[in-house]
Amino acid sequence: MSRALERVSFLGFDVFGTVVDWRTSVARIAEPFLARYAVQVDPLQFASDWRGCYQPSMETIRSGQREYVTLDVLNLENLVTVLAAYGADPDRIPAQELDELTRAWERLDPWPDSVEGLSRLKRRFAIGALSNGHIAGMLNLARYAGLPWDVIGGAELSRSYKPQAATYQRTIAAVGRLPQETAMVAAHNDDLLAARENGMRTVFVCRPTEYGSGQTKDLAPARDWDIVVSSLTEAADALGC
Repeated sequence: MSRALERVSFLGFDVFGTVVDWRTSVARIAEPFLARYAVQVDPLQFASDWRGCYQPSMETIRSGQREYVTLDVLNLENLVTVLAAYGADPDRIPAQELDELTRAWERLDPWPDSVEGLSRLKRRFAIGALSNGHIAGMLNLARYAGLPWDVIGGAELSRSYKPQAATYQRTIAAVGRLPQETAMVAAHNDDLLAARENGMRTVFVCRPTEYGSGQTKDLAPARDWDIVVSSLTEAADALGC
């Protein structure tokens, strides 16, 4: 095991993109909805556009323009925005159906290596979600995808969104560890940079198709992260699990 992680006893995981494949999962779930309401957009493009609203909507909270709300609230608002952009009238769609599609983010398929990798890592480390997702959504997603978390931390615990420092710090405190006793596992360089700035060790997992074949970011480590791997099973190998 890397000497940098010798003192680590807790691994916090980014979830969307690192552990689960949001793009193809959302497209699969959205496809019949889009057909039913004659929304003229490729389901994969729809998933990408919906996800494209993710950071801007959280930024209104990070910047203090808006009080904290959970990710399910933001996802529903973003869904309405994207549907309207494609000419659909959200007011003519039953609220129950909009809510049901919003819950697509709780029914995402894990990457093929995720469940095995997490299960192996759990033999040696406490593991948990350190995500922008809210606790109920992360709980439902864990049950759907078979993710064996010990704990769910992240945004709702701190009422902040990554990469704000509180999102990492409150999770570290909640699991009773010192920052150097924790590591952030993520497929996103900006997430790892913020985690490192808060004293965490870092594990970069390359997910080159998170955004599809045309992905242009996070294709390689941007810094000298402590461990660099291409899957969670490879992470388990590197950490002696």
